[in-house]
Amino acid sequence: MSPQRQFGSIPNYQVGSLFKNRLALSRAGVHRPTQAGISGSKTDGADSIVLNGGYIDDEDYGGYIVYTGHGGQNSSGIQIADQELTDSGNCALKISFEQKLPVRVIRGPNGDPQWSPSAGYRYDGLYLVVRPPWPHRGPHGYRVWRYRLERIDQSGNIELRGDGPVGRTSVTSDRQIKFNV
Repeated sequence: MSPQRQFGSIPNYQVGSLFKNRLALSRAGVHRPTQAGISGSKTDGADSIVLNGGYIDDEDYGGYIVYTGHGGQNSSGIQIADQELTDSGNCALKISFEQKLPVRVIRGPNGDPQWSPSAGYRYDGLYLVVRPPWPHRGPHGYRVWRYRLERIDQSGNIELRGDGPVGRTSVTSDRQIKFNV
């Protein structure tokens, strides 16, 4: 029997906690699936997501994310069919919106280089899905479901990398990012 789904923070893992790989994330209970980007169910909601370059439609702005749902891709990561809102992961994020459940966000090394760790996986805090899912026609011509998540966990910082400002960032409201240089 699998352990009960836990929403919110996981004891002993603070914002910024690093994990070597997906198996380590799963064992810690921070993100249980070792492959899927959405941890959740059609009945409970989503407790965590991973941003790791799985969908080209994802947009990562640090303090908020426009996340692409699940489904319709082939093994090479190419969208070959429409996503369905009834898919367990997509439905889970919809429930998280409706019930205002916090979602843990983990970033992997293949996500947006500005916000992602250079190696491994990093827990970057709690976010809320702040608007209902909406359909979007992706670059391959198929429908994907999109979700806007905004950071609510103020307990730690998110590292900014790449061509952005040097220093650390912290979210000062659910729509602004303050740069501490």
